[in-house]
Amino acid sequence: MASTLGVLEALLRNPGAIATKLEVKQLLKALLKRPGAITSASEAKQLHAQILKHNPSSPLYTSTAICVYSNFKLLNQSLLLFKTLQSPPSLAYKSIIKCYAVNGRFVESLASFVDMRASGNTPDHSVFPSVLKACAFLLDLRLGEAVHGCIVFETMTTRDIISWNTVIAGNAQNGLHEDALAMVREMGGAGLKPDIFTLSAILPIFAQYVDVDKGREIHGYVIRYGFDKDLYVASSLINMYSRCARVEDSIRVFKITRQRDTISWNSVIAGCVQNGMFDEGLRLFRQMLKDNVIPGSVSFSSIMPACAHLTTLNLGKQLHGYIMRCGFDDNVFISSSLVDMYAKCGHIRTAGWIFGGIKGRDMVSWTAMIMGCALHGYAEDAISLFEQMKLEGIRPNHVAITAILTACSHAGMIDEGRRYFDRMTEEYGIRPGLEHYAAMADLYSRKGKLNDAYQLISTMTTPTGTIWSLLLSACRVHKNVDLAEKVASKIFEVDPENIGARVLLSNIYANDGRWKEAAKVRMTMRNMGIRKNPACSWIEVKNKIHTFIADDKSHPLHDEINIALCELQEKMELAGYVADTSEVLHDVDDEQKKYLLYGHSERRAIAFGIMSTPAGTTIRVIKNIRICVDCHTAIKLISKIVGREIVVRDNSRFHHFRDGECSCGEYW
Repeated sequence: MASTLGVLEALLRNPGAIATKLEVKQLLKALLKRPGAITSASEAKQLHAQILKHNPSSPLYTSTAICVYSNFKLLNQSLLLFKTLQSPPSLAYKSIIKCYAVNGRFVESLASFVDMRASGNTPDHSVFPSVLKACAFLLDLRLGEAVHGCIVFETMTTRDIISWNTVIAGNAQNGLHEDALAMVREMGGAGLKPDIFTLSAILPIFAQYVDVDKGREIHGYVIRYGFDKDLYVASSLINMYSRCARVEDSIRVFKITRQRDTISWNSVIAGCVQNGMFDEGLRLFRQMLKDNVIPGSVSFSSIMPACAHLTTLNLGKQLHGYIMRCGFDDNVFISSSLVDMYAKCGHIRTAGWIFGGIKGRDMVSWTAMIMGCALHGYAEDAISLFEQMKLEGIRPNHVAITAILTACSHAGMIDEGRRYFDRMTEEYGIRPGLEHYAAMADLYSRKGKLNDAYQLISTMTTPTGTIWSLLLSACRVHKNVDLAEKVASKIFEVDPENIGARVLLSNIYANDGRWKEAAKVRMTMRNMGIRKNPACSWIEVKNKIHTFIADDKSHPLHDEINIALCELQEKMELAGYVADTSEVLHDVDDEQKKYLLYGHSERRAIAFGIMSTPAGTTIRVIKNIRICVDCHTAIKLISKIVGREIVVRDNSRFHHFRDGECSCGEYW
């Protein structure tokens, strides 16, 4: 050791001195036993230089350098070295965990500890003080208990099912999933069988991993040993199947559960809503109330998105009243759901009122309000809220960035959109995702900058058919057939059965008078068994949803609706309305095209709404596709003629028609 230290002292006194590779290797081995021999940061850097000279790619040498750097709290240098290791050894992990902790970066310290366990590296006594210190500063008692369990577990001579379950649950709850599963296997090797507490702890892991096969294996074990009667296990199974998008299995488990509490009801309702089965979620919620199960805050947070998606405003209002009576209206999660529901149901003013009353607004509530303003075309308000959120110390996440980019897109604010898109990486450290590229592509497309949109999408690693379809839709609006064909080929490469893209391409050909090409696309669709989804509109009147399809005669008031439409048509023509038949993509004469326009689903829904509600009532209509130019013009005139506000939500945004004007400013 003495001779080795002599080599070290010579190198440190004279950095230019030449040492053999063997001497450096012996030196590093000695430093592993006695890292305190390096007494200053400058000496640490000189040592690193020798490592780079002799064996820069050695994980052991690099880990030693990290260890020495961490002793002097040199976090940046430690991180630079750590990131060069593809599979960091235990020494590197222990050093980086310690370095994070001594620099006050406790979240990163714990994250590195979790990564260390997940990578298969086993921590020893030297790493636990740093981890426990981080738990203490972050007031993370649960993780501290899990770490404590790891420490005690290694020294216990007698390990019963309770001690195993304690440590397994602690690891599972704190993200140490691989450790938790490894302990279950180890417990089985020790002759102990998992019980209901073990199963309740590990089922959420398979839910998070979306591993339905492993989840089913556990379900089989549950049935074999009679644990399926346990309420907690049943709720965990319901949640697991829901998270794995197997809602039918989730409902099946729920139905055979004899005793159902709020947790099991919430699990199955949330599973339905999260997987798009909104009507089923609402049905189960009503059934829960009939069964005299009192809903809690989680119940309302789970069901509100269904009201928002289905735009069932009256039901949403009823739930809002129930929430207020139960005293949950000061719950930030429920208030955020109400903001989202009212905004998506067209009541942006009510959404703003609720948002203004939220105390301790979090990221979810801010984002709900910003997105609500964006969808209603209030881009300036969205930007103001976004900047205010930052001033209040809330750092934007990827959802908030999507909301602000959507606001810019719907208002044609191209410079602002570019600035936010660039800043998301530079200022907030967020890598652009599919939704961000989609918002920017939509912004470019709406402004007619189709080549810019094409170049942006082309920079993506794996652009989807959906994002290419945004550009294809813009090609139709701006009548760019050549680019449309190019974009369509991109879509069919990644998504051959994309119905919307084929319909769009057919319409683009038809709009250009190329009827043969349009017919060829339609024939291809028929041969593939693909059918176009019809244009539909919905309106809620007296707590009932009425659905309208263009020229559909099934509504019981069909004749009365036609009479109302004819009366409106006469008044519109007196006011100067001239039908725009350019988007009627059928090879028929102009009179027939006008007739087809009059029967569009949103016009029928509006006529029915006017007939069925008192004068002055706001008409609210939902449409599943983009509103056409002629209907947009017609509804502006109708709003002035009948003296009503008409709110139409298409698949892109909200349009507020009032006194012959629209909130979109002719930009949609």
